[in-house]
Amino acid sequence: MAKKAESARKNIEIAPITRIEGHAKITVHLNDDGQVEDARLHLTQFRGFEKFCDGRPFYEMPFIVQRICGICPVSHAIASSKACDQILSVRVPNAGMRLRKLANLAQVIQSHALSLFYLSSPDILLGMDADPAKRNLYGVLEANRQLAYDGVYLRKFGQSVIAHLASTGKRVHPGWIVPGGVATPLSAEAREQMQAMIPGALAAAQRSLIWFKQAMENFREEIRAFACFPSLFMGIVGPDGELEYSDGLVRIVDSSGATIADELDPSSYQDFIREIAVPWTYMKFPSYKHLPPPENSLRVGPLARLNIIGKVDMPHAAQEWAEFRTLERGVVLSSFYYHYARLIEVLYSIEKIEAMLKDPEILGRRARAKAEPNCSEGIGVAEAPRGMLIHHYKINDDGLITWANLVIATGFNNYAMNRGVLQVAKHYITGPEIPEGVLNRLEAVVRAFDPCLSCASHAVGQMAMRVQLVGPDGAVLDEVIRG
Repeated sequence: MAKKAESARKNIEIAPITRIEGHAKITVHLNDDGQVEDARLHLTQFRGFEKFCDGRPFYEMPFIVQRICGICPVSHAIASSKACDQILSVRVPNAGMRLRKLANLAQVIQSHALSLFYLSSPDILLGMDADPAKRNLYGVLEANRQLAYDGVYLRKFGQSVIAHLASTGKRVHPGWIVPGGVATPLSAEAREQMQAMIPGALAAAQRSLIWFKQAMENFREEIRAFACFPSLFMGIVGPDGELEYSDGLVRIVDSSGATIADELDPSSYQDFIREIAVPWTYMKFPSYKHLPPPENSLRVGPLARLNIIGKVDMPHAAQEWAEFRTLERGVVLSSFYYHYARLIEVLYSIEKIEAMLKDPEILGRRARAKAEPNCSEGIGVAEAPRGMLIHHYKINDDGLITWANLVIATGFNNYAMNRGVLQVAKHYITGPEIPEGVLNRLEAVVRAFDPCLSCASHAVGQMAMRVQLVGPDGAVLDEVIRG
């Protein structure tokens, strides 16, 4: 980890941020009195999937976009396939719909387990000021063996479900979710193998929830300071307002818990979402179109989902959700509680997988609808582990992509993450000496959102870019700046 706190106290830079997925840095800007004036989260990598997908056959998109991420490839494949479903104008068979949902739930489990246990539990178990050399999964293993085992098992469970579902047997980039459904139906043998792992996963999730709820008592200050402010919360909900990840309508609530928009068609996202780019980061800033800044800033993902829903339809998770909602009046505002929400969603996803595997239709043999393109445009939306994910494509008469737009969950949280970094900086930087634990808290507030920055680096319009040609001695030989 490279962290610099300049002696002049004009700028503090943390680059790269550790224990996140992707590459980013934090800058904190101080005034002449050494007080925090501003702070920013910068996404420092650029990928541009929207551009190099131009000219590819639309039916390749679910396979190409999986490579955006090694953590949530299933979510990208589902959103992409749903966009392709619209281009084909087909109705996915019931078995295909159910299998996609199962895969997305498994994705939620393995991704949340990675975020909480591998990346954030060292801070929560050992403390924000613990020895940096111990703040890792090995440190967790040394201090609480059962917690480390549970985290590894939960991630293994989620990945194993994906591998059992996919005919390819792959845990990552399964290549099985396709336009019109899924490539192959589920076998009875694979179902039995998944069912055998469920009791262990349920026990691990329940033990972890007990641990986390006890640990929260040690983080009262962080709960108040970690991105705890009013914002909008957005996600998709099921037909009865229940927790849903694959199909539903969009709901937005404000910080008082009032619903300000409901039953929005996710395919009409451009009617209520505005996207802008700024020159100092490669991550877009999507916001709610019908309010001015800063009231238009959004939060998505597990905290938002548990704030916007009206019920949870699995018994153990419903009980935990009811307890969660008592944390604050209205909605739960502190982003520290993203971790708590993540564990409740893990519990829910395990219960839901168990219930869905008991449904005889899950073994249906018709799992894919086939057709030629019947529309020139398609939009697919799903809830990725980190929040709402949108894929939008346009094709020409030959079925080749002519335009693509990806709106990523981490991007929706961009305003909130930047405000959170500033809030933590102002709260903890109070003098000329900045302890390492304060720098860790600046990173930890970003980790609370579980940003996936390789997913979130996408283009809107012409993004600013700097390309440098550097010689062996480090001298800049040439430089091109765009934007």
